[in-house]
Amino acid sequence: MTTQSAHRLAGRRILLGISAGIAAYKSAQLARLLKQSGCEVRVVMTEGAQAFITPLTLQALTGEPVRTSLLDPEAEAGMGHIELARWAETILIAPATADLMARLAQGMADDLLTTLCLASDAEKMMAPAMNQAMWRHVATQRNVERLAQDGWRLLGPASGDQACGDVGPGRMLEPEAIMAELILPNREIAHGQAALGGEMPARGLHVVITAGPTREPLDPVRYLSNHSSGKMGFALAAAAAELGARVSLISGPVILPTPAGVERTDVETARQMHEASRLLAADCDIFIGCAAVADYRAEAVAEHKIKKTEGEEALSLRLIKNPDIIADIAKLRDTSGGRPLVVGFAAETRELETYARDKLERKRLDMIVANDVSTAGLGFGADDNAALLLWRDGEGEGGASLPPQPKSELARAVIERALGCLTSRPVH
Repeated sequence: MTTQSAHRLAGRRILLGISAGIAAYKSAQLARLLKQSGCEVRVVMTEGAQAFITPLTLQALTGEPVRTSLLDPEAEAGMGHIELARWAETILIAPATADLMARLAQGMADDLLTTLCLASDAEKMMAPAMNQAMWRHVATQRNVERLAQDGWRLLGPASGDQACGDVGPGRMLEPEAIMAELILPNREIAHGQAALGGEMPARGLHVVITAGPTREPLDPVRYLSNHSSGKMGFALAAAAAELGARVSLISGPVILPTPAGVERTDVETARQMHEASRLLAADCDIFIGCAAVADYRAEAVAEHKIKKTEGEEALSLRLIKNPDIIADIAKLRDTSGGRPLVVGFAAETRELETYARDKLERKRLDMIVANDVSTAGLGFGADDNAALLLWRDGEGEGGASLPPQPKSELARAVIERALGCLTSRPVH
């Protein structure tokens, strides 16, 4: 975290709630980072959380007594839980288990932590952590929606290997990623909603977005890849979530925090991204292929590191085509003959409109976002971007040029244009 970011947190009064999940071990590092950033931190633990990490550990890291019981005779002598609720500027629960989320969604106040949440007007955030099946369960997703409506900001979860051996969404964000989310002021989070007069035009829609590069292994230590940072795809995911959509983000290997309220699946190769895309696109309204997917992979991956051979000045590799993700999604048909609205991306270095229009037609896309990655300061790795948008909908063909601007603003414009295409799309 930068010095400037830390300064934005200095003096902030944060109540850190810890519930009963294995991810509670990350809460110690989170408490440490909060203190290093100049925050005032007080910790409340549920009874189950104490089975995973001790109050003494958190007390040592924060320098403050840790509260664990609603019926604490000493604290209650001065209505301690009400005082603590008034003290907090931000309530951050990390980890937030499925059980705790369910109780908060129902407005229960059956322990100190849930009571504080009901008694406080503080900003409220939580970092979910649970088994992937529990996270995907319809009851949990119903609770997620209710909590968001009640003003809770969800940070994550991330996707990956889980303690139980499963792989999928449900991992608590890393403490550094949570810190990055904390520095976003509320006005930035709500910008998309405010810009549309408080409306949530994507509410009820499921948007699937691919982001970042893919890596195609050559041997145990080398791979083929590209310069994609994933910033544009993550900005799209954040914008779609801000506008009310349920967002599934399929990410290649990048170092970026998961946008709030977004379900993330991490992959490495093009074939893994293809599989995840087909699975999620079967039940979505808009599919956006923003990832820079490797067109080719090695026909055979060497079992051991490829060694240099004396006297040979060249190395020959045989490459074969990877699946064409965006084209395959555009071919999807459900039993009613429909498919998601499909938005593709085209990163070009010349003849931008010619190549973009060809890709739009050839792959039967509804919309394409094309950008010139040879322009200095735009595209791969940059914070700004410019784009040419081309689309086909029920009103015919259209196009628009978006000037250089922050990727967050460009993403919002792309999502809004996609929503417009969805409402007037032709029947395929």
